[in-house]
Amino acid sequence: MDVRQLRYFVSIVDYGSLGKAAEKLFVAQPSLSQQMARLEEELGVSLLLRSNHGVTPTAEGDALYRHARMVLRQMEQLKQEVTKGAGAESGTVAVGLPTTMASVLAVPLFERVQDRYPGIRLQFFETMSGYLNELLANGRLDLGILFRESDTPGITAIPVLDETLYLLGEPGGDISPRASTCSLAKLGGVRLVAPGASNGLRLLLERTFLSEKVDLNIVADIDSLPSLLLIAHSGRACTILPGSAVAQWDPARLPRMRKIVDPVIRRPASICWPNDAPVHSATVAVRDTLLGLIEEQVRQDTWKGVTLRERKSDT
Repeated sequence: MDVRQLRYFVSIVDYGSLGKAAEKLFVAQPSLSQQMARLEEELGVSLLLRSNHGVTPTAEGDALYRHARMVLRQMEQLKQEVTKGAGAESGTVAVGLPTTMASVLAVPLFERVQDRYPGIRLQFFETMSGYLNELLANGRLDLGILFRESDTPGITAIPVLDETLYLLGEPGGDISPRASTCSLAKLGGVRLVAPGASNGLRLLLERTFLSEKVDLNIVADIDSLPSLLLIAHSGRACTILPGSAVAQWDPARLPRMRKIVDPVIRRPASICWPNDAPVHSATVAVRDTLLGLIEEQVRQDTWKGVTLRERKSDT
């Protein structure tokens, strides 16, 4: 086993395809396949599952991926400290952002990191929050924003904010078209579209409606933020989202937005990272930049319905 094989293996898992990895690595695909076959033979286990849909790691492959990423990161850090000194942050930092927050944070974070830390190469993953949790647990992300407020096995969390949820669309009934709020009780039976059953927002809605004994009528599972908003705008159904989901949208294209009250529904968000490996200086730099950016944007009222958590101490 050598460093080149580890780099090849990590690229294949990251891209989910031998062809894409070969293209990015500027290596012929047969040569890449041969290297992986040698690695599997040396370790005596299957590392990759190949199908028509791409390539995914086996359980043994997941374990190798986590360690390989750590080794490659340590080698990056070693090279940086030898050539430029321990104070210069560089290397790749993989950051996972929930779809609802990516439009608010991705570009500003990229610009700020580029300006302050030109040696850092950001890798963004934008997806639904449930999948980000999986990517963090598997070691494929260095940082991610998850909707939780405490540590869990393998993951450390810094709570940063609470988001208020809003109803988007026209529910009808006795809710005035001019009302800026809507009580949860009046949403009983209202046609709603929402993310799929494994999504954290969906689970929060299910728990809240159940505890308040309100009928939750979800007519379609849609894991696409633009589609949720377009359907709510069409008037065929409503949806429930945080303010960050619409912060960058043209107000003319948005459906009517009402704060849900009695009770207000809030969800916590934390910056998280795996705690089973050393956190390198580049990751710390990006984490601190992200924290500062979130605090700045919330204080500038870029997001609607967001409350910052008090920072107890720097981590």
